[in-house]
Amino acid sequence: MFSHSAAFYDLIYQAVGKDYGAESLRLHELIQTYEVPDGSSLLDVGCGTGAHLVHLKDFYSVEGLDVDQGMLVEAKSKLPGVPFHEADMVEFGLGRSYDVVISLFSSIGYVRTVARLNQTIRRMADHARVGGLVIVEPWFGPESYRDGIPHAVFVDQPELKIARFDMSQVEDRVSILDFHYLVASKEGVESFTERHELGLFTQTEYISAFEAAQMSVTYDPQGLDGRGLYLGMKSKE
Repeated sequence: MFSHSAAFYDLIYQAVGKDYGAESLRLHELIQTYEVPDGSSLLDVGCGTGAHLVHLKDFYSVEGLDVDQGMLVEAKSKLPGVPFHEADMVEFGLGRSYDVVISLFSSIGYVRTVARLNQTIRRMADHARVGGLVIVEPWFGPESYRDGIPHAVFVDQPELKIARFDMSQVEDRVSILDFHYLVASKEGVESFTERHELGLFTQTEYISAFEAAQMSVTYDPQGLDGRGLYLGMKSKE
């Protein structure tokens, strides 16, 4: 999938100022409003390179899950001893439950369709204990996503230069990001492309998915990074 860019992923988002430490502290503060004690179990679905888990491990017993092998290689290098699972968020089954299940940095968008959104939220709910939390940071909705906009990110280090370009597109309520990479290092210069497709879901569709999975849900419009946050509690049966 995105194994080619996995080694550059953290550098790219460091260049645009993403603060995983501050986001993780904010998330911890939100979780504490539900009186979840330190040391509780936490599963990060779509964990990527594990950058949030690096900080969340200070508060919780953490595990990660991602479908991309390259991302998991990076995550394991940061967090030796932490369990990681290679699986698709739409259909994973780990055979246990957690106090908190999270999916951050808009990973949920990769499910692409409303049917798969419902299935994914159900899988996360199935892995939360009764009374536990499921927390999802959404991708943009169809009303706020702007297509036809060019984007560029640059990494400028003494022995590594990276440029990433894309032009946002929308087809059938799916945002399409064709990332074009140009990477210069002491090994030479290479270029490659990746296509990322993320579904554009409405607030109503997110809330309906949580409610269908038997969770009471609240929406925080600010969230961790301005994208909002859905916090669901699994209903007691």
